[in-house]
Amino acid sequence: MSDEARTLTDVVTRLRRALRTSIRADWPWESLPMAQVELLQTLAERPPMKVGDLAAVLRLAPNTVSGLVSQLIDSGLVVRGADLRDRRVARLSVSSRGHEQLLVWQREHEKRIGSALSKLEPSEREDVVRALKALDHLVEHLAEPT
Repeated sequence: MSDEARTLTDVVTRLRRALRTSIRADWPWESLPMAQVELLQTLAERPPMKVGDLAAVLRLAPNTVSGLVSQLIDSGLVVRGADLRDRRVARLSVSSRGHEQLLVWQREHEKRIGSALSKLEPSEREDVVRALKALDHLVEHLAEPT
């Protein structure tokens, strides 16, 4: 592994951990495992979805996604609906409560990141902003099949 890849992996890991830790102090719902949060985000972006399609997008095993979905349905954050073309197939969507939770989550993360960005030196802040486009392209490459 290159030094750049190792450093980026370390920084991304620490950034995710810092975000989770800081928001959990104020928002106990964020104690949901990150896999559940990511599932909710994916469903919010692409509703309604079948479990298999959701598993493919998240790159998780269908039985893992099924377990996560059951927990989110039990907590009222996801709803299961019928497929109009095939009644045997369930389509999943984020509930109203789930959308509200995601909106709060997004706003709080933006507030925390905005506050941290404001503490950077102007040149560092500019470096972060300049890096966003490249990081977005990196995400696209990581999403490509290997």
